[in-house]
Amino acid sequence: MNRQKKAHPIGRKPLSLHAVSWSLSRLKPREPELLDATFLSAGRALYLANEFESKCQFVLRISNLIAIVEDDPVLGLQEAISLLPGEKMLGPTLKDLTQHTLGGFGSQDIGVLDKARKGRNFIAHEGAAIGVMWAAKSNQILDHIIRLRAAVADLAHGDNLISQWCHGIEEPKESLPRFFIEAYPSMIDEWVFGHFGELLDALDSGD
Repeated sequence: MNRQKKAHPIGRKPLSLHAVSWSLSRLKPREPELLDATFLSAGRALYLANEFESKCQFVLRISNLIAIVEDDPVLGLQEAISLLPGEKMLGPTLKDLTQHTLGGFGSQDIGVLDKARKGRNFIAHEGAAIGVMWAAKSNQILDHIIRLRAAVADLAHGDNLISQWCHGIEEPKESLPRFFIEAYPSMIDEWVFGHFGELLDALDSGD
């Protein structure tokens, strides 16, 4: 007599124990040096992602403060600050930010910031997601690093843009450092991925 198979408690096939048990193992990784380089890149990318979000919130806070003061010039500074809305997640922050005119937002700027938001989200949620560490193979890790590098590039352009607005707020009498602005995306790439040497460039070129 045929018996019906019992459904698995979580509604699908049992997962491999390797996929759901401890993240560290007594087993040695296949690619320890490549993993160390990857985690260094992921950590630096996360720092940049956190700074980008913080700067977006700063510019929005200043924009809101200016709007409050313009609406009611007799308000004291502390009163105006007390009327500031609470901080939001990055998506809503950017949506509100682009509705202000403080930075002279254009459609191209909005596109740059949106790509940076997506890059930030990848870094924050998948920046070090190479799977089971001790079982990860070199091609798997390198494929991930290529995706991470693309996300960091998008983030760098958005960070470059929002940093210019921060500079304008903090140093209103100082001109923008044009040379630094032009070099910034390359500086970011070198800082996050330079320890890979020519390996990633060779992968990008298909060699």
